[in-house]
Amino acid sequence: MTARETGVRGAEAVRVRAEGNVEEGVLEYLRAKIGAVLDRQGLPPVTGGVRIAKANAHHAEHPWTAAAELRVGPDLVVAHAREATSQEATDRLQDRLRRRVERALDSRQTARRSAAPPPWRGGTAEDGPRAAAEPAGDRPA
Repeated sequence: MTARETGVRGAEAVRVRAEGNVEEGVLEYLRAKIGAVLDRQGLPPVTGGVRIAKANAHHAEHPWTAAAELRVGPDLVVAHAREATSQEATDRLQDRLRRRVERALDSRQTARRSAAPPPWRGGTAEDGPRAAAEPAGDRPA
């Protein structure tokens, strides 16, 4: 069952705000991109905020800044982007946020491995990776 089927979305707990002269269309595009990153199955609860800002200085080379600070389960995920247009900044933020969320989830999954040593390090055969793949009746006693 996906988040859309249950009516629960991960992006709803994330506040999106603007600083400076930012149009509503820019905010809608940012919400859609952040929603695409956070709308995936198996993602723990997400809270935090995303902001986009336009510099007041017209001579700035990269006047658009986008930043996200999200708590994904127990992990803090932070991403920043600075670009010439709002769309480029949003796209760059989406790419960086997706990579950092995946990295946070992968680090949590690898940390859940068994504490028992493998058979070649003195552990029992039942603790090894092949033990889970073999049926219990085929293992030697």
